[in-house]
Amino acid sequence: MTRINTKVTIAGVELKNPVMTASGTFGSGMEYGELVDLSRLGAIVTKGVANVPWPGNPTPRVAEICGGMMNAIGLQNPGMETFCARDLPFLADFDTVRVVNVCGRTTEDYVEVVERLSDEQAVDLLEINISCPNVKCGGISFGQNPDSVEAITREIKRHARQPVIMKLSPNVTDITELARAAEAGGADALSMINTLTGMKIDVDRRTFALANRTGGVSGPAIHPIAVRMVYQSAQAVKIPIIGMGGVTCAEDALELILAGATAVAVGTANFRNPHATVEVIEGIEDYMRRQNVKDICTLVGAVK
Repeated sequence: MTRINTKVTIAGVELKNPVMTASGTFGSGMEYGELVDLSRLGAIVTKGVANVPWPGNPTPRVAEICGGMMNAIGLQNPGMETFCARDLPFLADFDTVRVVNVCGRTTEDYVEVVERLSDEQAVDLLEINISCPNVKCGGISFGQNPDSVEAITREIKRHARQPVIMKLSPNVTDITELARAAEAGGADALSMINTLTGMKIDVDRRTFALANRTGGVSGPAIHPIAVRMVYQSAQAVKIPIIGMGGVTCAEDALELILAGATAVAVGTANFRNPHATVEVIEGIEDYMRRQNVKDICTLVGAVK
């Protein structure tokens, strides 16, 4: 049997395999702990953490669509103090990389969380969410302007102890402009894509399916867009990319890797199949053995 190496490195942090969870789809790990061997995962990415508790948007906040789902949760979270007291001690017990997703409404909000997490040994990487389409201020307003992306990245890097991953919005004309801006601001890695802004209308009730009216579209329907944006960005920057968007199986993950992603994240699939992450890991390992690929890193950007 072919001996394979599935280890990848993001900003100096080694992952045992390239499969991560996508923020907002896996809680902070505790919610899936009875269903998934968390130590099998390359990394756990937590739900967004803000400096203070956020109540999120009014309900209904989730709607099923053909090829995925829409959500307008609004980054509901208990705030950084509860997260540090409750979730980080739980995650510290598992042999996996821990990535904390950080959200905010202002640059100062982001910096406050980053500084609070700087002393937490259980935090390996920071993922900065500047791309959520369901928050009225902050979030996507930063993520759609290259100058703002560069500025907030540079400011966060001034305060961060851990390497910084900037999560980019797909709701832009040219994703490479945002990728270059984040790299220019000092980002250690990029993650993409976040959800695409969409709308669903209940025709029988003649009203919006989501109280927020618009929401983020995720799932298999957006996968080809994610592959395209990862490929374009991989040609534009030198820092690692974490690819996500509609990953349901190993083939989806391998598409993103071949397009230029060093690691991948499984998101919406977790709601339908709690074992999706482990199945993707096992599928990648099986592919490598069948294709006689000894090192996963040789597949990164290897599309011809």
